[in-house]
Amino acid sequence: MSTSGLNAAALARLSGALKRLIDANRLPGVVAMVSRRGEVGYFESMGRQDPQRGTPMRADAIFRLHSMTKPIVSVAAMMLVERGVLQLSDPVALYLPMFASARVGVERDGRFEMVPVKRPMTIQDLLRHTAGFTYEFYPVSAVRRRYVGARLNARERNNTEQIDSLASLPLMYEPGSVWEYSRATDVLGRVIEVAAGQSLGAHLQAAVFEPLAMSETGFALPGVLLSRVAEPFERDPDTGAASTLFDVREPAALESGGGGLLSTTSDYARFVQMLLNGGRLGDARLLGRKTVEAMTTDHLLAIPRAGDVLPPDHGFGLGFAVKTALGGGVEPGSVGSYGWSGSAGTAFFVDLQESLFAILMTQAPGQFDEVRELFRQLVYAAIDD
Repeated sequence: MSTSGLNAAALARLSGALKRLIDANRLPGVVAMVSRRGEVGYFESMGRQDPQRGTPMRADAIFRLHSMTKPIVSVAAMMLVERGVLQLSDPVALYLPMFASARVGVERDGRFEMVPVKRPMTIQDLLRHTAGFTYEFYPVSAVRRRYVGARLNARERNNTEQIDSLASLPLMYEPGSVWEYSRATDVLGRVIEVAAGQSLGAHLQAAVFEPLAMSETGFALPGVLLSRVAEPFERDPDTGAASTLFDVREPAALESGGGGLLSTTSDYARFVQMLLNGGRLGDARLLGRKTVEAMTTDHLLAIPRAGDVLPPDHGFGLGFAVKTALGGGVEPGSVGSYGWSGSAGTAFFVDLQESLFAILMTQAPGQFDEVRELFRQLVYAAIDD
């Protein structure tokens, strides 16, 4: 008998809703998991893993995580904080000296000026996205045009080259003054490399993936696993634009802390269960319980938010969006629930009050907001007691 307290009929409705999107050719295929009270109550794969070839979706399909890489890198950074290697108050320039001369790009009366920062960005700023960076795909500005020209996504450049290029560009904001989702976690990944004395991929493998038995997660895949990679439609079903997800079969020097990892649903579930457990999975303790609490508490408070990436009634902790109130937005959940998503179509959330986590994996970049919201609504509708 199930002890998860999840309603079977409601979970069947979740499957039905996802299948309708697949049948309507809005999603190629999906793998989804819901766990409550330590029991996996739902684990389904449906649709096509590769819509071009008609390959059925496997439960162990491998997905581009995009920004669901960020929580893993944030955990790795906080593990170094717990070991006394990093401090949240450390200036980033202590590890990456090129940021000691950071300037903010300011547009005034049609002119572009470079203004010295009033205070240095810190490790905490990187973790909570208040370091002053931006992303090039936001609305056009003088700073973002420079981001575009710098080709910061170029996968043939390694992390050192990427961050050296980013450091040569102006900041979008004064550090600590504005929350804007940004390339800060790419910078954090490079900080980890300097502090740990090894590449980001090697460090994540030793510090996170091996202890959690995440054997099918990394920045690159052995050839034997390539047949399990989930693929998007060739063209977006709404816009007709060609898919732009990176080719996992092409060698890459870049190990993007902000979006480069590949993983399976089951592997990522081990990471998420560790968080729900307060930093521990089985005999492996990655973080102390109070550190996880600190990471999943709002660190923004009165800091203003730029853009609409962060949902209403949410703050941001150290790597996670955190629900701070009920009723101001459309997403259900408990105060203190947290999670994040990836623009290729992946999402997860954790609800400590309900002893619950849920993971959605697909490769549908144009539909991920719609599907993420639907998934969350129907998961919460399945809580029975």
